[in-house]
Amino acid sequence: MTIAAPAHTLPASFRPKQRLGFNTRVSFNDEAGPAQGLREGIDLFKAAEQLGFQSGWAYQRHFDHYLSSPLPFFAAAGQHTSRITLGSAVIPMRYQDPILLAEAAGTTDLLIGGRLELAIATGANGAFDAVFGAVDTDARTEAKRRQARFLAAISGEVLHTVVEASQGVPQGAELRVTPHSPSLRSRIRQGSASVDSAVQAAELGIGLISGTVQHGQDEGETFGAYQARIIEAYRSTWRKTWGTEAPSVAVAASILVGTTPELREKYAAYDFERRTLGIAASRPKGALAPGSQTAPAGAQISPVFQGTPDQVIEVVFNDPGLAAADEIVLFLPPAYGLSENIRLLNDLAETVAPRLGWSPTR
Repeated sequence: MTIAAPAHTLPASFRPKQRLGFNTRVSFNDEAGPAQGLREGIDLFKAAEQLGFQSGWAYQRHFDHYLSSPLPFFAAAGQHTSRITLGSAVIPMRYQDPILLAEAAGTTDLLIGGRLELAIATGANGAFDAVFGAVDTDARTEAKRRQARFLAAISGEVLHTVVEASQGVPQGAELRVTPHSPSLRSRIRQGSASVDSAVQAAELGIGLISGTVQHGQDEGETFGAYQARIIEAYRSTWRKTWGTEAPSVAVAASILVGTTPELREKYAAYDFERRTLGIAASRPKGALAPGSQTAPAGAQISPVFQGTPDQVIEVVFNDPGLAAADEIVLFLPPAYGLSENIRLLNDLAETVAPRLGWSPTR
């Protein structure tokens, strides 16, 4: 998606971007192997911090050539960085033990100095029931139940009072998750693909990150228009529920700044691949092919914003979803290598981001 006319000032409806982030899948291929992919993932976070990015996110995917367990990765990456926040986008709660996740999250957050930002999702997904076990209720209901249990656990709530003494646990002991990170709950976000999930996040009092797949849009409604409606539903529900302004809203987007003719050609090819192959686009060698190349029925995939710096700036200004967001999270093509991804981050930070109202953190 490109628009030719350059832009030079922030439109009145465009929110200056308080933070800039990126989202990587920490992928690996059959040739180099997973160890190198993990090490390069850490190097990417280090490079992003040096460029002034405020947040780095890693996608979770089970049984494939991507990061399956983000918290150990964040604990490691946090030892090589000092300022950038580290976040999951997203962790599907259907396949998580909420108490074990709360323990791991608290431990990780304390190890990295309170820089963890977890995005969780309650969408329905039955693909891995044969591995993780089926449940009596539907997948979405079970995911919401586990989400509620997880939020209670990281909030420091009493999860159980021991009725009868047993080895190592006295009668009357109140069991809470330890170690406890007191501020972690304030850094939990809901990964939202619809108005309903955004409203749910606001009612729960957690943050919001809007991703690259949506469902529930009106017929003919563009991705950006629906994204803006999702964000407004979240903010209005938050004000109604809590009586304050909502926290910062993040939006993941494919923004590829072509600073040379060769890069513009490369990014245009990725744009075409994503529009034709959809979720099957840009897979590392050896990764599982999706069961379908299209989004689920009724869903739509975000556009790719690519072109010259002026073209990218103009299209970002004119996208309602990106205009409404407080933070933009750059979605990196999964099959791109470390040097390609660093180039993308650098070009965005130098040519486009400052004109969106963003200032780097050094």
